[in-house]
Amino acid sequence: MKTLSKDNADNVARHLAMAARVIDEDPELAHQHALAASRSAGRVGVVRETVAITAYAVGDFALALRELRTHRRITGSDDQLPLIVDSERGVGRPDRALEEGRAVDRSTLSVPVRVQLAIAMSGARLDLGQADRALQELEIPEADPDRAFEWSPALFSARAAVLEELGRADEAEEWERRASIAADALDAAAGVADREVIVVEEIELIDDEGGVDVASGVIPLEEDRQDSVESGGDEHVVDVDGENTSVDANADGGDDVSSDEEDAR
Repeated sequence: MKTLSKDNADNVARHLAMAARVIDEDPELAHQHALAASRSAGRVGVVRETVAITAYAVGDFALALRELRTHRRITGSDDQLPLIVDSERGVGRPDRALEEGRAVDRSTLSVPVRVQLAIAMSGARLDLGQADRALQELEIPEADPDRAFEWSPALFSARAAVLEELGRADEAEEWERRASIAADALDAAAGVADREVIVVEEIELIDDEGGVDVASGVIPLEEDRQDSVESGGDEHVVDVDGENTSVDANADGGDDVSSDEEDAR
């Protein structure tokens, strides 16, 4: 927003901040803030992106598509490609959604965007009644059931939905369980990263170097572990329903969770 005057930039920034703050609770209000920002800074990429995201949130997929394409033209970024695909689905064009997704070399995308794209493409296949191919769209390296990153809960849940559609209820239930485990583990890891004290039942901290063991389930503040944990190397194990999930908060591309599933049966 460097091209804007200071007063205008401040006003636009306030609208964008409010849109981000309320979008989950009141998407319509967030959309109104985004539209207000666009009236003052229609040529700024982040403003058009925010309008697109809030339009999608309120179900105005046609506007979302228009704004997403404008954002891509201004910035040259494909980061919102998954939302473009989903918006094409929203206006009833799953075939067009698949074309949009195939038009970009996925190797040029960041891992989170690539995963989100796979989920959106899978949804388009389901729209077309192609459940088998929907499952194939989700067969990506990031779908490792024994590791979880920030995107894993959504990816695992998407796989569960497709398996349910295929009538494979037991497998669907297992992947939904993995999604829940991954989400809980990542929430716990985020708490440690924020230097908070979090109490989680059946949680154990382990560090290979320092041998930190918190059997009580209380994750200590970072400063309490300075002497025993190397900086930037926090790893902890979350035991949920018999499954051990380790989280490496410094893994490239997001929080990394490795699962060594125990046979509780």
